[in-house]
Amino acid sequence: MNNKNFTFNFEKKSQNENGGELPSRSEVAEADTWNLQYLYKTETDWEADFTAWEKRTPEYEKFRGKLADPKVLLDFLEFSISFNRQGEKIGSYAFLSASQDVANSKYQEASARVQIVATKAEQASSYMRPELLAITEANWRKIIAAPELVPYRLILERIVRNRPHTLSANEEQLLAALGEFADSPSKIFGQLNNADLRFGRIKDENGKEIELTNGTFMVFLHNPKRELRKAAFHQFYQSYDAHKNTLAATLNGSIQKDNYYAQARKFDNALEAALFGEEIPKVVYDNLLAGIHEALPSLYRYYDLRKRKMGLPDIHFYDTYVPILSDVVVRSSWEQAVDLVIDALRPLGAEYCNTLQKGLLHDRWADRYESRGKRSGAFSAGTYDGLPYILMNFQTEIIEDVFTLAHESGHSMHSWYSSRNQPYQYYDYVIFVAEVASTFNEQLLASHLLKTAETDRQRAWLINREIDSIRATIFRQTMFAEFEKQTHAAAASGEPLTVERFRSIYGALLKQYFGPDFAIDDDLTLECFRIPHFYRGFYVYKYATGLSAAIALAEQVIHGGEKEREDYFSFLKGGCSKEPLDLLRGAGVDMAKPESIRAPMKKFASLVEELERLL
Repeated sequence: MNNKNFTFNFEKKSQNENGGELPSRSEVAEADTWNLQYLYKTETDWEADFTAWEKRTPEYEKFRGKLADPKVLLDFLEFSISFNRQGEKIGSYAFLSASQDVANSKYQEASARVQIVATKAEQASSYMRPELLAITEANWRKIIAAPELVPYRLILERIVRNRPHTLSANEEQLLAALGEFADSPSKIFGQLNNADLRFGRIKDENGKEIELTNGTFMVFLHNPKRELRKAAFHQFYQSYDAHKNTLAATLNGSIQKDNYYAQARKFDNALEAALFGEEIPKVVYDNLLAGIHEALPSLYRYYDLRKRKMGLPDIHFYDTYVPILSDVVVRSSWEQAVDLVIDALRPLGAEYCNTLQKGLLHDRWADRYESRGKRSGAFSAGTYDGLPYILMNFQTEIIEDVFTLAHESGHSMHSWYSSRNQPYQYYDYVIFVAEVASTFNEQLLASHLLKTAETDRQRAWLINREIDSIRATIFRQTMFAEFEKQTHAAAASGEPLTVERFRSIYGALLKQYFGPDFAIDDDLTLECFRIPHFYRGFYVYKYATGLSAAIALAEQVIHGGEKEREDYFSFLKGGCSKEPLDLLRGAGVDMAKPESIRAPMKKFASLVEELERLL
């Protein structure tokens, strides 16, 4: 890092700088793509494994009616784990192949075939829960005490926990048959957003025409030229406005699906159903909303500071991503981004850093750059038998993409440690804890950059970025969580969720979260239709709770000793071998207490105060 001008010097251009056109998949260099051959050498190998896996589905029938026998139950569990492990590998290959080009019908067909078999398997095994829950309590205690079932005792205890929400065998089979239909809203949105939507072209500050995409949209929002940010913002949302009725119908379908499953499984509402699956008490969700509402005055103060220091007559959404010190140029090639992330993660030790560095630079864990038809955004997709793959749409001119790399690397190393320390049945950690491991890495990166800052100007720029990170991950995701809560409740009460009603609910939340002195563009209410997680329901709050926990844990690791680091590694290695809140308590934070939200909000307020002093 060149601290004198705070620029990451680079020679390699981002994929979209070469003429403004996105390359097709065939034009992307192999070194810039992930190595799916680690899963399957050829598509023929995948096809053979898929065929063998599909033929195993009827084997579930041989266990029906016999699960009260501990030996048969053991055989069932071992078969089911083997079947699911094989399916995870097959499904991962299909999903990753489809993600690299969502317009490729061959890969979409492969993903659909996997889903069909998975649905059939769920139907074929749907008798399991009702059959086990029909066993008397006395006999059940004898069964789970069998020595051969010790490795599966936690699985069995979790099944019993579902007793109030498990239906008859026939009803469970009917619900299982809906699996493919249930994913339709998310799939429809994904195809529309990633393959079909076009946002046109726009001239940058040099008069060069650039294609506006989900990836370059963020580049334009970081541009110091306000008129360019404004033009990109309104042009981008014109495409969503043109499809708003389709998007509203799709989102409504997703919400109705969530409410249907909650009602069918005898939950009071969809939120309760979503929290139950990961054993998260409702107080965690309530504490989050209450804590953020308390902290909103600090956020309003920040927006006022941003407006004044940028010399704006008013402040709009498209003014909130560009750094206040917008003349500071921060750029990074992929290789430099990896080096920076690794340096920041040194407190975690050599094994963590060396493994990650090798994966990102040599072993092709990551699919690096944006290309035509590639899925937007970023994700980590770790599997028990594969590499902990990372999808990026890396832009060299956005420092946030370096933080995104740190974020997704946190997920992937979580998968790496979990899969090496847990058996298959306990390696797959739930999302609630996943977002801690990812945002923890972002906190270490932010801390590292602040330590290396040489001037007040550099420090101010970094604090501005850290404030915006907390704003985006805690405040913004909590607003999303409140939107989900309100829309699901509205649908459950019989209220029609039309385009206008969605935008009305979202518009009211925008006013609440941005404050009375913020200019809300009408186009911004269309944002509720373009958030991918809204089509999967009650995911987004985990970003906010995850960063809140990560802030506390990062402070402990940075300022602590060997015990604090080992406590954190125990968390990474834990998979789902304990309940999420217990895993976090073992690492040093209790998310059931209001202080878990108030502490990061105090940090946010202090950062705003320091930024005001520095500017």
